[in-house]
Amino acid sequence: MANQKPNKSGKKNNSQPEPKKELKESKDIKSTKDVKETKEVKEKTSESKATVVASAPKSTNPLKGFFARKYGENENILTIFKTPKIWGALIGEVFGTMLLVMVLLTLGTNPLHITFAVLGLYVAIFGISGANLNPLVTAGLMASRRMSAIRGVLYMLAQLLGGWLGLIVINAFRLASEASTPLPIMNEVTGETFWAVALVELLGAIVIAFAFARALKLAKKNALAFGFVVASSMTLAIIFGMVITQNFFGIQYGFMFNPVAALMYQILPTSADNFGELAQMAGLAATAYVIFPIIGGIVGFYLSDFTSRLAGTGYSCACDDECGCTEVCNK
Repeated sequence: MANQKPNKSGKKNNSQPEPKKELKESKDIKSTKDVKETKEVKEKTSESKATVVASAPKSTNPLKGFFARKYGENENILTIFKTPKIWGALIGEVFGTMLLVMVLLTLGTNPLHITFAVLGLYVAIFGISGANLNPLVTAGLMASRRMSAIRGVLYMLAQLLGGWLGLIVINAFRLASEASTPLPIMNEVTGETFWAVALVELLGAIVIAFAFARALKLAKKNALAFGFVVASSMTLAIIFGMVITQNFFGIQYGFMFNPVAALMYQILPTSADNFGELAQMAGLAATAYVIFPIIGGIVGFYLSDFTSRLAGTGYSCACDDECGCTEVCNK
């Protein structure tokens, strides 16, 4: 065969088709269609799962999860001191309890004074530590698993320290003045008055703890409402205690509803005929003014949780369209 001569012009032959671009465009179109189809399939499956979950029967047991933990999972003795927040909370408890004990040692259990003093204290301290200021409240928070055990123990120690500082301050003012007014003390608990004092302390502690647990729902939105509910409950418990102890049993200074404040009121005896009698008197006083209020605090928190779970959303419907319960109201 004869050799073909090369094209002298040097131009390429453009007569042949270029299928590469068309293939790329077709592949892109197919890929976008596949992506759309997969998204639609995922959306359909997620919708079907949501409908299955929504159609699944809900648990009718109102007490399910009653004892579930309500505080942070990572809070324990190894992690609680890693941030300075706990120290701020403890200082708040010390300072707040100190002021509360000072109020109780100077103004006594006057309901009007207690209402305004406690209202200001709880509103000011709540944002720092939650404003427990009372071991019975801390015990109720721990028992209802709203607070970890290590935080609760630290709070109680801070409250004890704050009460002791309040006693020192008031006693220092008393000794520096010319007046020889003695510090108030609680009545001695005997075998005859033990059950009267213990039951009054128990019932008053239940009232305060129940109101505190209910007021926690208002605290984040309105600290003033929280403080008003707590102060009102303390006033109610004090009036209740005054009526029972003074009118029925003739006992003055027979209640306190705060174990730390009761200890600062010198409930523990300092003298007796023998050690056995001293131990018996101290045991009766500690049981009536410390153990029974703490039990009442635990009962009050459990009572609040139990009633709120049974009530559900509660009776807050005005039978209008906004509340969404017209069908129930029309029955």
